[in-house]
Amino acid sequence: MILSISGVVLLGVIAFLFFRKDGLKVSHLLVCALFGFYLAGTGIAPSIKAGGASLASLLGGIRI
Repeated sequence: MILSISGVVLLGVIAFLFFRKDGLKVSHLLVCALFGFYLAGTGIAPSIKAGGASLASLLGGIRI
């Protein structure tokens, strides 16, 4: 659950920065949000979630 909330916050911040700095239009932002919303309801959503969890554990295991 924490990873999901963190991911949403991170993607929201990135979208906001694109909106403010790189000229992302509000319509583009809405299309991206709707795409993510509808993608979450498809059959590929569990694979995307598992890939995200795998990437998070990989990055979390890196020791500097």
